[in-house]
This record gives sequence, C-alpha cells and structure tokens, in this order.
Amino acid sequence: MRRLNKKKALNFVKELDAFPKVPESYVETTASGGTVSVLAFTAMALLAFFEFFVYRDTWMKYEYEVDKDFTSKLRINIDITVAMRCQFVGADVLDLAETMVASDGLQYEPVVFELSPQQRLWHRTLLLIQNHLREEHSLQDVLFKNVMKGAPTALPPREDDPIHPLNACRIHGYLYVNKVAGNFHITVGKAIPHPRGHAHLAALVSHETYNFSHRIDHLSFGEEIPGILNPLDGTEKVSADHNQMFQYFITIVPTKLQTYKVSADTHQYSVTERERVINHAAGSHGVSGIFMKYDISSLMVKVTEQHMPLWQFLVRLCGIIGGIFSTTGMLHSLVGFCIDVICCRFKLGVYKPKSAQSLALPCLKHPSLTSLHLSSE
Repeated sequence: MRRLNKKKALNFVKELDAFPKVPESYVETTASGGTVSVLAFTAMALLAFFEFFVYRDTWMKYEYEVDKDFTSKLRINIDITVAMRCQFVGADVLDLAETMVASDGLQYEPVVFELSPQQRLWHRTLLLIQNHLREEHSLQDVLFKNVMKGAPTALPPREDDPIHPLNACRIHGYLYVNKVAGNFHITVGKAIPHPRGHAHLAALVSHETYNFSHRIDHLSFGEEIPGILNPLDGTEKVSADHNQMFQYFITIVPTKLQTYKVSADTHQYSVTERERVINHAAGSHGVSGIFMKYDISSLMVKVTEQHMPLWQFLVRLCGIIGGIFSTTGMLHSLVGFCIDVICCRFKLGVYKPKSAQSLALPCLKHPSLTSLHLSSE
C-alpha cells in the first residue's frame, strides 16, 4: 500500500514537470543554430561581466529634513593669506546677536604672498578641479565616495627659501561660533571689545599700506574632512585700489555624510561674491577689508552611500541570461521561417494528415474510378 502511494505521488510529480526531457535522437543540430548559440553565450558573458561592475559600484542618496540641532557650536576652518603685515590686520567674528567671538584659535604667520613654482602648480590644479566641479555637479559624488583617499586640500609648504621679504600674513586655524548668522571679517587693525559691538584699531595704520589682495587656501564649516573641496578653496583676489572691500555671502547647509569609509557631520555651502572700491566722495561707503557674511539653512542634507543588494544582482543576472536565451531562440525561429518562405521550401502538403493522402492517391491511379467520376458529371 505504501509502495502504491509512493508510485502515485511520483507519477503526480512527473506530471508537474515543466522541463520535459527530449531524447537526443529527436534533436537535430544545425550550423545556424550553433552560430546563434555562440553569439548568445558571448552576449550573456559580456552583459554578465558589465553587470558585475554595476554591482560593485555605489551611488549617493540624498535626503532632506529639518535641522533640529540649535544648541551645538559651528566650527569654522580658516586658512587665508592677506597681502599685509600681520601687525596691521585683525580677524574676528560678529554674529547676529552682536556677540563678538573670541579668535583665540587663529594663528597669524608672516609669509610671502607670492607662491613658489610648486605651490603655483598646485594652485592651478586646484582651480582646474574647481572649474570642473562648477560645470559637472555629479563629480561631487565622486569626492564624497573617495574621502580620506584624495589629495590634501591644504597648500603644500614652500620647497625653497623665500628671497622676498615677508610681506603677507597667513591667518589659519579654527573658530567655534553659535549656529546663527554672522560675519567673519579681516580688516585693518586688531579687534578690541566694545559695549555696542567691537572696533578695530585702524587709526595708526597708513592708508598707503592697505592691500587686501588675498588668497583663500581653505574655508570650510563643521568637521574638516580630507579630500573634500569647498567652493572658496583656491580663490585668489588682487586688489586694484588701497581702499577696497571684498564681500562673500555664504549660505551654509548642515550635512550628514555616511559612506563606507567615513561618517561625519559637516557642512556644505554656496557663495556669492562682490567687490567694490570704497570712495566716500562718490557715495561708495564702507570699510576696507574682507567680509564673509554667512547664514545657516534650516534644512539638513543626509548623504548616504548605497550599494546594490546581492539578491537584486542575482535577479538582474537571471533576467539577462533568460532574456537573451529566449530572444535569440525566437529570432532564430523567425529567421528560419522567413528563409523557408523565400526559398519556396514551405509546402502546405507536408502538413496534411497521412490518411487523407492515402485516400486521394488511389482515386487518381484506378481507371474505373476515374471513368465513374467522369460519367457522373
């Protein structure tokens, strides 16, 4: 009884076979079929190879949400060279609440404003990359995926001893400010606290020494990440007049970066530039210097590096193999059908039943049946 049930179950499973086996004696191989098979296998191998590289690649996913962090401090990373002596210039930050931020984290280093040949080559390369980033925004994804592996964005040290006198001041370091709009500026004289804000001791500095030609080697907000370029990195401005104001209007966007190499809370920013000559007689009022007015966006961007899951790669691979196999089979059958029609090899009589052919042939050969047929007409 058990054997009978097993046999019935086995027969039932055999009836459900969706892949029936055809004996090899019933299979006919042709040269055209072999050619199509070779082409199909080649296409499968190439597409599977390219699909593997797609599986290995990653992409960046951007999500937006409201920034709910109002209590933390914002770090400003600065590296700016001004074409004036260090004793004549001062840098500080004044936020929207008229609060003067201490600039203890900034260092003043006397340097030569002109770059050495190697530094100038590095600077030109940086400007070339910045131009490509402005034209091709998708390159920013490449920088995000290759952080911690790219070249350092800081200006390399001089490879020679300077011949010219130290006529410039490199202001570099960092500041921690409140997460509100503010104004970072470099102007004549050192900053001193004031009950209504702050002031700079500029009375003892001659106007002839004013020269706010500057080079921004690095300016970023938040955690500093090697390999990331910022919009103002490499900016160089030459002052055409002693009394000239350079303004940068910056919009900061908080950014959470999550890649397979690094996880960091940083900030991106966009900038608009403006410069003008201070001439009170012509109605152009203001103070000579470099002013960076920044504002913080209320939206936060989450940048996450994503990878294709393994199951999706396997599904796509099966789709490639099955699709090519089915398509080439149908194309081969269609081409063979068209060739048979064109070459007059497609005969309708071949597909008639054998019984009908056996009845029709004797009627044509027997003379009596032919005569009866004629007499009846």
